[in-house]
This record gives sequence, structure tokens and C-alpha cells, in this order.
Amino acid sequence: MAARRLTFGAGCCGLLLLSGCAQLGGTSLSTWFHQGLKVGPDYRRPAAEVAQRWIDADDPQVVSESADHSQWWTVLDDPTLEMLIQMAYQQNLPLRVAALRVMESRAELGIARGNFFAQQQQFFGQYQRSQISRNTTSSRRFQDLPPDLGGISIPRTANLWDVGFDAAWELDIWGRFRRNIEAANANLDATIEDYDNVLVTLIGDVAATYVEYRTFEQRLDYARQNIEIQKGSLELAEVRFENGATTELDVQQARSTLANTEAALPALDARRRQAANRLCILLGMPPRDLEDLLGRQKTIPDAPADVVIGIPADLLRRRPDVRKAEREVAAQSARIGVAEADLYPAFNIVGSLSVQSAELADLFRTDSVAGFLTGPGIRWKILNYGRIRNNIRVQDALFQQAVVNYENAVLLANQEVEDALIEFLRARQRFTALQRAVTATERSVELALTQYRDGAVDFNRVFSLQESLVIQQDSLANTKGDIVVSLIRIYKGLGGGWQIRLNPSVSAVVRPLPPAGELVPPPPAEPAEPNPM
Repeated sequence: MAARRLTFGAGCCGLLLLSGCAQLGGTSLSTWFHQGLKVGPDYRRPAAEVAQRWIDADDPQVVSESADHSQWWTVLDDPTLEMLIQMAYQQNLPLRVAALRVMESRAELGIARGNFFAQQQQFFGQYQRSQISRNTTSSRRFQDLPPDLGGISIPRTANLWDVGFDAAWELDIWGRFRRNIEAANANLDATIEDYDNVLVTLIGDVAATYVEYRTFEQRLDYARQNIEIQKGSLELAEVRFENGATTELDVQQARSTLANTEAALPALDARRRQAANRLCILLGMPPRDLEDLLGRQKTIPDAPADVVIGIPADLLRRRPDVRKAEREVAAQSARIGVAEADLYPAFNIVGSLSVQSAELADLFRTDSVAGFLTGPGIRWKILNYGRIRNNIRVQDALFQQAVVNYENAVLLANQEVEDALIEFLRARQRFTALQRAVTATERSVELALTQYRDGAVDFNRVFSLQESLVIQQDSLANTKGDIVVSLIRIYKGLGGGWQIRLNPSVSAVVRPLPPAGELVPPPPAEPAEPNPM
């Protein structure tokens, strides 16, 4: 009867293995022996639709050619900015956190790989020394009898040395552990891409904040220049009033214009200091005065006349956030296989060996073996009341969400570049018009002051023109800053900047955490070509 039960159990296991092999389809038996059966879907990169060309690709300032954007900030030709980016790469705290997440994911991958082998193994050993009381009823009973009636001498002490080893290994018949390794590997890739995305964002934020700081410096400089001009106008009005050539109204108008311009200085200086404080945080340092670090340049970097942006399909290869979303899809695909493995029985091999002896010298003799056990085992979650099936549905729903998130990441990447590009082009047009306006207004102020000095015009003309000059010069500085910031947004949207961690010449100078090469490995393989719209 026992033999029949054994034969029946072996037959069931064989049928299960054959049914699993049937899922392989056209996969050869040799491939199965080398790779093993893995239930669940085999990952395929989802398709992502992107435009074939940019909306403003025909603009003469847009160059649709491939270019190296790894150190895009060098096009601004600003050594101070380059120094700040190096400092941020060395010292930024969120970047260090992202690097530590990579270390965490790498350790999780090591755990997943370790689970592929014997999941339980332990060595144990102990020594016991016991002593029996002579005053117990049983020991007295035997000790008080004469030898011919069964009296014995009971030793009061006893030694026991016990050493052994236990092990249990669940065989990866259905690919549970290999799918888990796939998920952990894809998750590691995703954390690396997240590190790169933090780096891209950091470089863009440092550059944009630096330009914002320089913009406020330029606006302050323009305001101070206008204050000097308006002081001269006030002196002229006071002289003419004292000489009886004009009324007090001209003097009060001049004072009003001057005071109004002076009132703008504190607000502009406060915002400049706030930009400096944000820059300090990006550099990983407490807020402080950065004039000694930034110098007194007071000029906004000049943007190049055109921008090289390649084609939209390059976003899938270059942007870390898009690649991260794709790796999250791969990780979730593997988790479906982990969940499906619970539908099938788990086969394991258990082994145990122990030796015992009263004397340490005799512990490892063959006659000291006290226990030896080895054999196969099986566990099968049969009555699970739909929990396994519903868990598979949960993992599949999460997979579909990851796919949609990936598609949305591609769309958002396309939108970010298009938004920044149109802002760059229109800001350039606005800047050109403002330059003409400022040039004309500066000349008009000079002429109006000359004519007012000669009594040819009243002060209202001077008052109006000086107010216009203040507004136009402030707008000119703002617009020039907008041009550079929009250019930064273009390069940030194109995913440029993360490549500096792969550049040996840069890595020798800047490292987020030593050693950076071990902390953040190279990125995963390039994705396949996307499907154009």
C-alpha cells in the first residue's frame, strides 16, 4: 500500500512537471535544462509613440541634429557656473541619498540571488554537563540494595557534546527565484536611472538658480544706473525752480520718480539673496553670502544663437526618468511570474546531520553519529480561496499601470522640450524688440533732459521717459534671463547632464560619494528604437 502511495505521488509530480514544460511552447528541452521553466510573462519593452519631428523644427534657430549634451552648460561659457556644478555634484545631499538608494537596491539584488540557493542552513553545537542528586527517591532505592539484588552505582555527573548541521533548499522549478532576481535587477536599473534623473535635475536647478541670481544683479545694476540719472534730473529741476524758470511741480515729480526707483532696490536685493540661499542648499551648504564665491560679474550669461536638439526619439535613449519608467515596467513584469509560481507545488530537499558523544575526543567517530536525515519534500497551497489568483491579478494591474506611466513619461518629456523650445524662441523675439525700445528710450531721455535744460519742453516729458526707461531696462534683464533659463530647460528636457558621472576626467574631480564608480554603476543597455507616430 505504501509503495502504491509513493508511485502515485511520483506520478503526480511528473504530470505537474510535464504540464509546466508544456507552457514553454516552442522552447527546446535543452533550453529548459539550461534556463529552467519560468512561469509568468517574458518581458518585452513596451512601445512608446513619439513625434517624428519638433513643432518648431523649421525655425532657423533650431538644429535637428544629434549632439553631445553631456556637458551642455559649457555653451554658456561661464567658468563660475561650471565651478558651481562641480561643487553641487560633490556636495548635494539629495544626490547622495539617490546614491545610497542605489546601494540599497544592489544589496536587495544580492539577497534575491542568494535565495536561489539553499534558503536555510545552520550549524549548531552545544555542550551539556548534568549532575544527578543522591537524595532523590529513585537513586536511593537502587543504591541501598545489595549487588546480588540489583544494586547499582549511579554516576552523579554526565557530559554531552552535540554538533550538527541543518539545510533546506527549495528547488526553483517554476522560476520563482529567477523571476525575483529579474525584478531586483530591473529595480537596481531603475534606481540608477533615478540617480541620473536627480543629477539632471540638480544641474538644471543650479544653472537656473545661478542665472536667476545674475538676473537680479543685472536688474539692480539697471535700477542704480537710473537712480543716478534721476538724481541728475532732480538737481536740474531744483536749479530751474530756484532760478524761477519752472514751478515746484517739476521738483516734486523728480523726487517722486527717484523715490519710486529707490523703493525697488530692497525688493530686488531680497530676491537676489533668496536666490543665493537656494543656490547654497543645492551646493549642500548653509545659506551664506556668495559674493566671494560668485564674484561681482553682474552680467547674465549669453545664450547661443541657435540650439541643437536632435529628434524627439532621442528622448527615450537620453532621459533618465523615461528609462526609469521603462525599468519599472520590467520589474513589475517579473513580479507577475513570482506570483504565478504560487499556483504550483514547491519542491525542496532537506538534510540534517548530527554527532553526539560524552567525550570531546570521541565526537567525530563514526559510532558518534546520532542523526542523519535527507530527502525530498513538497508543499502546495491548494486551498487558498482565490488568494493566489487575485494576487496575480493585482500584480498584472500594477504592470498595466507601469506601462501607462511609461507612456505618460514619454509624452511629458516631449511636452517639456516643446514648451521650453517655444519659450526660448519667443523670448529671443521679445528680447530683440526690447533692445530696440531701450536704445530708443535711452536716447529720448538724453534729448528730453537737454531740451528741458534749454526750456524747450516741460518736465512731464522727462518724467514719462525716465519711468519708461526703468520699466524697459528691467524687462530687458528679465527677458535675457528668460532666454537662458528656457535654454536650460531645453537641455534638461533633453536629458543632458547625467553623463558626467561616466566621464573619467570629470569623475576624477567630482564624486558624489567615494568611490563613485562603485556606488553608481554604468547605465543599462540602450533601449530599442521607439515607434514613431
